[in-house]
Amino acid sequence: MDQTLPMLHPDALAAEIAALARRYRRAGGPVIAVMTRLGGRLERHLAALPAGLRTRIGELTEKALLTSWTLADLGGRALPGAGRRGSMVAAVASGAAGGAGGLATSVAELPVTVTVILHAIRAEAVAAGYDPEEPSIRAECLKVFAAGSPLAADDGVDTSFLSARLTLTGPAIQQLIQRVAPKLATALSQKLAAQAVPVLGAAAGAALNAAYLRYYRELAAIRFALLRLSEQHGVEPVLLAFTAAAAPPPVTRA
Repeated sequence: MDQTLPMLHPDALAAEIAALARRYRRAGGPVIAVMTRLGGRLERHLAALPAGLRTRIGELTEKALLTSWTLADLGGRALPGAGRRGSMVAAVASGAAGGAGGLATSVAELPVTVTVILHAIRAEAVAAGYDPEEPSIRAECLKVFAAGSPLAADDGVDTSFLSARLTLTGPAIQQLIQRVAPKLATALSQKLAAQAVPVLGAAAGAALNAAYLRYYRELAAIRFALLRLSEQHGVEPVLLAFTAAAAPPPVTRA
């Protein structure tokens, strides 16, 4: 990444941050629309998931993230030349296949979903001018998952940034994965609950995988744009401005 990019004029910087904030506020739209159509079925299926299965989802999620980290060239090996459309096709296909058999196939499909989404996140890093094989950027890709579920009032864009060219040791990566995995596991549990019914699960799995892919890909684009701006203008002013712009409008009483 070129570290000598010119600073933006204050008005241009404010406009870019405002545009990123608007994208952030709309990021969960597709997922929320899908879940609204599913109605109360999600809550019933989520409550019906065995406690042991939720633990299993957490273990699978952490393992999938760790495996993705250790691959030397995830994007090229997992989905060579797939592009944005290819990632979407893979996400829809894996979601439909997973949901078609109910819980058993849905659980088996989770690592594939994580891999497809992480590939799309890495592609956003490339689009922003970063090398996703650089350790600090690989870590940034993982941290996109810290947003958790688009269906709840989670943290959204995790605005903690790693220092440029930071050397990450094995224990540091393990700690990062352990921090990210629970939020991603919660999001995947919600998706799994919607896929729990065979046949209906196939349609829900395909739709939700597509929506989740859009959500995390959008958050990745926002994150790497903020990272770029922070390198040009400093972390604190950029994140303070983004936090203010992305905050929901105050509720006024009539």
